[in-house]
Amino acid sequence: MKILLVGEYSRLHNSLKEGLQKLGHEVTIIATGDYFKNFPADIKLSRKYDTGFLKKIKVLFFILFRIDITQQAITNQFFKHKNNLIGYDAVQLINERPFNIMGKNAYLIIDFLKKNNKTVHLLACGTDYISVKFALDKKYRYSILTPYFNGKINKSAYRNILNYTSEKSFQHHQEVFKKIDSVTASDIDYVLPYQNHSKFLGLIPNPINTEKLKFIPFTKLEKIIIFHGINRNNYYKKGNDIFEKALQKIKEKYSNKVEILSVSNLPYSEYIEKYNQAHVLLDQIYAYDQGYNALEAMAKGKVVFTGAEKEFLKYYNLQENEVCINALPDINYLIEKLSWLIENPSEIKKIGENARKFIEEHHDYKKIASKYIDIWMTN
Repeated sequence: MKILLVGEYSRLHNSLKEGLQKLGHEVTIIATGDYFKNFPADIKLSRKYDTGFLKKIKVLFFILFRIDITQQAITNQFFKHKNNLIGYDAVQLINERPFNIMGKNAYLIIDFLKKNNKTVHLLACGTDYISVKFALDKKYRYSILTPYFNGKINKSAYRNILNYTSEKSFQHHQEVFKKIDSVTASDIDYVLPYQNHSKFLGLIPNPINTEKLKFIPFTKLEKIIIFHGINRNNYYKKGNDIFEKALQKIKEKYSNKVEILSVSNLPYSEYIEKYNQAHVLLDQIYAYDQGYNALEAMAKGKVVFTGAEKEFLKYYNLQENEVCINALPDINYLIEKLSWLIENPSEIKKIGENARKFIEEHHDYKKIASKYIDIWMTN
């Protein structure tokens, strides 16, 4: 098959591409790189006018002419490559806003992809209208909106997420869903809000390149290294504030037994390099399943604090703490779990080994690529 993957948020599409190519398919990725993360793409579109003096020009231009010149620039770049974006058997959007643009420009792109390729499919991956509405209606036990509900973040600071349920966003959502042939979820966080949707075909777990990511057995555990990677733009949404408070207590309690590595807003390649030496990785709190960073760390045998709720355990027939640690929005709970690992380093080895086996069984990139092919060929 000839496949076009549109957008990249976490390296999901890059790993999927690698799996598809191993199976003999022709694959192209078109994406913006996702801001500072700078993920690779075959066709890289650059976001312009988003920082410094150019951003002020952008704001002024929007006030005067009601035109977002960043969105216009992305659209112009997209259509410069139009001859390379036609004739695909399957097109997959990583999100209903794969380039983080909406309105007229987004519709031009989606319409072009629909008219010039056989099928268009959507991943429920990252924030979108359905998942944010589900969270806003408090249908999750907790969610990325919990900090907002708890008053940690005011409405203005949370505007970007709340805007996913605006009238304009709803219209965008409807337009995209008119064009797609199917939607699948990348993890259980998105299964929950999508499970009754007519175009929803279920969960296909995130693909992980288990050949590139080697298992790193722990040889020495005299000092436990804990890694905390912070995305400042999503500081409260990921629960980084809670992790930091728990780590402060752990540092005081086990000053001679732990080393804490904390980094902020690193490009993907630097982020990976930094956490390679860690035994424990703090990923995110308000989740039910693992995100991409967590899965890659688990593939290397790290003990990851991430989403591992009862829905996840039931789906994969796992026991609590078997392959990762469920990270709850509770400082005392996090301290208790971290203390348990520090005082029982053999558990770190055991969970790390289980994590690698879990990734190989359920997230291997070639197995997952095969599942996508089945979906695309059926639809």
